[in-house]
Amino acid sequence: MTDPKALPAPNQSVQPTWYGYDVEPPEQTAVPLAHYLWILRRHRWKILSFVFACVVATVIISARLTPIYESTVTVDIDRQMPSAIIGQDAARAPMNDADQFLATQVKLIQSDSVLRPVAQQYHLLDAERSASSTTPEKSIEDQEEAPILLKKLKVTRPPNTYLLLVSYRSSDPHLAANVANAVARSYVEHTYNIRFKSSASLADFMEKQLEELKAKMERSSAALAQFERELNVINPEEKTSILSARLLQLNTEYTNAQTDRVRKESAWKSVQSGTLESVQVSSQGENLKAISAKLDEARQKFADVKTHYGPNHPEYRKAAVQVEEIEHQFQQARRNAAQRVEVEYHEALNREAMLRTAVGETKGEFDRLNARSFEYQSLKREADADKALYEELVRKIKEAGINAGFQNSSIRIADPARASIAPVFPNLKLNVLLAFLFSTLLSVGFAVLSDVLDNSVREPEQISNLFQLDVMGSLPLVKTWRRSLTAAVGGEAAPTALVRAEDAPPGELDRTVSTFEEAVRTLRNSILLGTFDRQLKSLMITSATPAEGKTTTAVHLAIAHAQQKHKTLLIDCDLRRPGVHSKLGINPETGLATVLQNGMQWREKLVRLVELPELDVLPTGYSSRRGADLIGRRLPEILEDAGREYDLIVVDSPPILGFPEPLQMAAAVDGVVMVAKAGSTNRKTVGSAISTLNRVRANIVGLVLNSVTSDMSDSYRYYGYYGKYYRYYKPEN
Repeated sequence: MTDPKALPAPNQSVQPTWYGYDVEPPEQTAVPLAHYLWILRRHRWKILSFVFACVVATVIISARLTPIYESTVTVDIDRQMPSAIIGQDAARAPMNDADQFLATQVKLIQSDSVLRPVAQQYHLLDAERSASSTTPEKSIEDQEEAPILLKKLKVTRPPNTYLLLVSYRSSDPHLAANVANAVARSYVEHTYNIRFKSSASLADFMEKQLEELKAKMERSSAALAQFERELNVINPEEKTSILSARLLQLNTEYTNAQTDRVRKESAWKSVQSGTLESVQVSSQGENLKAISAKLDEARQKFADVKTHYGPNHPEYRKAAVQVEEIEHQFQQARRNAAQRVEVEYHEALNREAMLRTAVGETKGEFDRLNARSFEYQSLKREADADKALYEELVRKIKEAGINAGFQNSSIRIADPARASIAPVFPNLKLNVLLAFLFSTLLSVGFAVLSDVLDNSVREPEQISNLFQLDVMGSLPLVKTWRRSLTAAVGGEAAPTALVRAEDAPPGELDRTVSTFEEAVRTLRNSILLGTFDRQLKSLMITSATPAEGKTTTAVHLAIAHAQQKHKTLLIDCDLRRPGVHSKLGINPETGLATVLQNGMQWREKLVRLVELPELDVLPTGYSSRRGADLIGRRLPEILEDAGREYDLIVVDSPPILGFPEPLQMAAAVDGVVMVAKAGSTNRKTVGSAISTLNRVRANIVGLVLNSVTSDMSDSYRYYGYYGKYYRYYKPEN
C-alpha cells in the first residue's frame, strides 16, 4: 500500500512542468566529445559506404568528362609612362589610382569591341553554341548583333602588380593559346585606336570652333570701339546730370500728388456715406452751409405761421411754398457738392498716375545711362577673354595634332600564351579530395542531426536529467521468442521456465536471452534493494503507451523473484488487453474479470506453476469493460489480503495514457515502475505519464528501458559480456 508519509501535503504548490513532469527544467549541459565519437562508431558503416560511393562516382564522372586546356598571356601596364609627348599630359604626374585603373582595363578587355574581332576570326560563337545544350531563344542574326561575351575567357590581376593575366579555356590547347594572344593584341590595338580617335576628334572639334571663336573675337572688339566713341557724348562715370536733377524734382512732385490724392480720396469716401456733415466739411461745403442756414430760418418762420394761421390761410401757404423751394435748393446744392468732390478726387488720381509714369520713364532712362559704365567694362573683359581663348585654342590644336600620331608603349604584351600540355579540367585529385571532404561532412552532419532530432528515450543519464527519475534497469532487445509452455490444466499450468529464443543450439544457452535473464535479475535487485526506508509489498508495472514491453517485464520480474524462493503473486490487471496468460500458456477462461463481476474469492482463480511453486498467477480471463470499471474499488482489498501471504505482488496494468483504471491502481500499490521502449517512446509521452502519476500521488520507484541494443548508446556495450562469460562456464556433471 502507498505510504501516506511519502505523499506531498494537500496545499503543496505545484512546480512548473518540464516535458509534463513537475520539476524545474534542467540546465543545458555540454555534450561530451565521447558522445559524438559514439555517434560516428554507430553510423560508421553508413558513413563509409556513402563516402565510398561519392568518391567512386566522382572518379567515374571525372574520367568521362572532356579535358579542358587553359593558356594565359601576360599584359604589362606601365603607369609611369606619359600619355602624350607635349602639352599638359606630357608633364602630368601619374595618379594614385592603380586599383581603379586596372579594374577599368579588365572591363575594357571583356568589352565587345575587343572580343568581336577575335570571336569572328576563330568562330568562337559557333563553337559555344554547339557546346551549349540549351536551345537558343533568338535567331543567329540577333545573337551576332548582341554584345559578345566569351564565357571561357578569364581576366585576373595578381595582387600588388601592374600585370593582367588573360586566360582562355578550350578543348584544343592550340586554340586556347591563339585566342588568348589574339585577345591581348586586340586589346592593345583597341586602346591605341581609342586614344587616336579621341585626339583626332578633339582636334576636329577645336578646328570647327576656331572660326566661330575668331568671328566672336572680332565682334567683341568692334563693339568695344563703337562704345568708346559714344563715351565722348555721354560720360557714364559722372555722378550728377540733368536726368538726376529732373528725377529728383519729379519724385518731390509725385510725393505731393500722392498726399493730395489721399486727402481728396478721403473726402470723396466721406461724401459717399451720404451724411450732411461729411458734405459740409468738404471743400465744397460753404455754399451748402449757407443754404442750410436759410432753410432753417424758413422752417422757423413756417412754424410761427402754423401757430397763428390755418392751412387755408394765404400766409400759411406762402410760408409752406417757401420752405419747399428752399429744401429743393438744398438738395440740389448737396448733389452738386458731392459731384464736385468726386471730380476733384479723379483729377488728383490722374495727376498722380501721370507723375508715376514720368518718374518711371525718367528713372529707366537714368539707369540705362548709368549702366553704360558697367557695359563698357563688360565689353572690354569680353574682348580680352575672346582673344586669349582664341590663342589658347590655336595652341591646343597644334598639340593635339602632334600627340595623335604618338603611340606609346604603356600597354604591352610581356609574355605570350603557349599551348598547354596538361588539362586544367577535370582535376581528378582535387575532385576526389573535395568529394571525400564534402561527403564526409554531409554524412557526419546527417548522423549528428539525426541524433539531435531523436526525441525518444535512450540513455539513463538522459532520463535522469529530464525527469529527475532513477532508471532501475535496462532490458536488451530479444528479436524472436519460443514459448515452451503448454496450456494450463485445472488450476495448474504446464512446467514453466524463462522464455528462450528460437534457433538456440541444444545444450547451450542463447546469448541474447541469457543477457535478458541477467538484466531481469539485476532489475529485480535494483527495485527491491533500493528501498531502504520501507519494503515494497505490491509493485505495479505499467507504461505510457501500449507495446512497450510492460507485460513481458512483469512476467519475467515475477519469475525472477520466485526463483529466489520468495512467495510471489502475479496479477494481470489489464482487463482491456490481457497478455499474462499468453506469456505463460494459461487458460484465459476465468480470472480477475470473473472475480470483479461476480464477487468471487480471488484465491479460487489462482493458477499455480509446477516448476515455480513460489509463484502464483491471477490471470484476467476474458477481457471485460465492466470489470475495468470495478477494479478501482476491489483491487485495494485484494492487495491488502494478499499482502499477508506473499512477499511481493506484481501487478500488470494497462498503459497510463488514455485509460482511467491505471490511476486507481497506482494509488493502491506501494510502488510503480514505468517501462519505456528505448529508441521508440517519445520523451513528452513519458513525461506526460509521469505527470499523471504524480497528480494521483503515486510512488514512482523508477523507470525501466526495454528493447535496448548496443548501438543505441555507448552505455550499453556491456550487454555482450554475459554471453562471452557463459562460454567459459561448464556445468558440473
